[in-house]
Amino acid sequence: MFDFIIWVLQNIALAPYHLVLALINPAAWLNWSNPEAVMRFIYYGASVEFFFVVFTVILGITVVGMAWKRELLWGSVRVLETVANAVGRTAAWAGLVMVLTQVMIVFLQRIFRVAEIQLGPLGTAFAKDLSWWAEGLKFHNALVVCLCVSYTFVQGGHVRVDLFYSKVKFGTKRVIDMFGCLVFMLPAIVLTYMYAWFFMWRHLMTPAVTSTSDLDRMLMQSRIFRWNVETIGFSPNGFNAYFLFKVLIVLFCIFVFLQAVTFFWRSFLEWVEGEESAGKYLDLDSTGNEAEDLEHAIHSGST
Repeated sequence: MFDFIIWVLQNIALAPYHLVLALINPAAWLNWSNPEAVMRFIYYGASVEFFFVVFTVILGITVVGMAWKRELLWGSVRVLETVANAVGRTAAWAGLVMVLTQVMIVFLQRIFRVAEIQLGPLGTAFAKDLSWWAEGLKFHNALVVCLCVSYTFVQGGHVRVDLFYSKVKFGTKRVIDMFGCLVFMLPAIVLTYMYAWFFMWRHLMTPAVTSTSDLDRMLMQSRIFRWNVETIGFSPNGFNAYFLFKVLIVLFCIFVFLQAVTFFWRSFLEWVEGEESAGKYLDLDSTGNEAEDLEHAIHSGST
């Protein structure tokens, strides 16, 4: 246990050095014309070094906000919740596109017997078989699921399994929320991200990389590196950009991680400042129905 604590402290101490080193040497990991730079980007994207850089930044903001300036935490909460709302509200339109596309496919296929759909002016039109558009509906659904997850959390739209939460006092609820973020939400999403990151890259390039590969081995593999983006559909003319689903999994992990940190900060601030701060700065959607809006606000804990 003592050795683990020393290892953690050493990595926290080295985090500023690793961050500065990455910032002053961008070509070493951003120059993707060099296969070694790509391999470094892949390795450090889910490495111990990267984890502790992120962890140290969040820890620094948390300590400063808790011990000295709570406005820093409130500002961070507002920024991250604004980003989650903006991304979610934009991605939610994919649901409408999905419905309209499905209706269009049914009409064109069953009534007009059209085999493909073309979008754009003649000569430069984007033309795909109906089976491509039909399979692409899964991607629209994935956009809503992966990019609206934090937005739905901010809006209080996720299902909560409530065994005793509603019966306890306000301060106890905030402690439960903080405990849930630290013990369940953050560890689970970090592990998911680590495997999702390499899973994504295995569908974008060869040779295959894994979460257990070390940097030296990956740099050796860079000698045979080549892009191999997945373009396989379930049918001959089906959707051929399934690699985008793997990208969405990584984005899902990033948004959930940021939301877990944001919710921890909000829960702490509301715990410290009391019930009058519940829902402070919370940007909730309006349904146009005052009764529903009030119920939503109460359910989300806002004043």
